[in-house]
Amino acid sequence: MEVNVYDFDKTIFDGDSTQKFYLYLLKSQPKIAIYLPKQLFYFIPFSLGFMEKTKFKEKFYSCFNVVKDIDKEVENFWDININGIKKWYYEKQEHTDIIISASPEFLLSPICKRLGIKHLIASKVDKKTGKYTGLNCYGQEKVIRLNKEIPKTIIREFYSDSFSDEPLAEIAKKSYIVDKDNLYPWWEYKKYKN
Repeated sequence: MEVNVYDFDKTIFDGDSTQKFYLYLLKSQPKIAIYLPKQLFYFIPFSLGFMEKTKFKEKFYSCFNVVKDIDKEVENFWDININGIKKWYYEKQEHTDIIISASPEFLLSPICKRLGIKHLIASKVDKKTGKYTGLNCYGQEKVIRLNKEIPKTIIREFYSDSFSDEPLAEIAKKSYIVDKDNLYPWWEYKKYKN
């Protein structure tokens, strides 16, 4: 199957959906603010390189356990933020598109459903505890998950905002870096940035 593959955050969505969801929760569920000291405590060793990204994210996501109906909050969040989907994506969208993201699957699944995207590969995070039930879907892990979940996929075009997705760019026929609403050929852009 030959398809187009997209990262989500800062690629087809304007911003980081997890950060925006957290800020939304601070307003709709202010009690999660009790986790701020803990989150800041763990941010320091993470930012200094002493804590692995997945472990930090688990500590950060632990605030979800005080949200009574997280599914409802996710739906409400997307009611407000669906306009963050970039116009250029709607113009390119095909029914076979695949989204591959490091963001939590439970957060992206509802928006993908609304957009008619049938194939989502994202980080599997327990929405009640914040614990990962697999690896963070990042870098080379995205290729591993794609090959496992949708084998024999041929990537016609790949789009991402981040060079951390180079493992996917390398196996695509064409790859593009997304910078806001601008699309640039991956390898030319990389040479320009270096």
